[in-house]
Amino acid sequence: MANTASARKRIRQIERRTARNQARRSRMRTFIKKVETAIAGGDKSAAADALRVAQPELQRAATKGVAHHNTVARKISRLSARIKALAAG
Repeated sequence: MANTASARKRIRQIERRTARNQARRSRMRTFIKKVETAIAGGDKSAAADALRVAQPELQRAATKGVAHHNTVARKISRLSARIKALAAG
């Protein structure tokens, strides 16, 4: 257990930061699920709109350090490729 005042303060800071990061990660996953649901439904325009809304949220997660920027780039790339494939299929 933390004995010093500075250690107790760090624990409080970590709790707040963890809560924020969990919320950001959850929000990111929710937006990804919305895009995947639209893709599964086969509606290209809805999927494209969902990706357009999700993209800034994913980029924000990368900026804030919740997700690695390459991971976010990969997810966006794969989702957009799946949307693009809807027209061909």
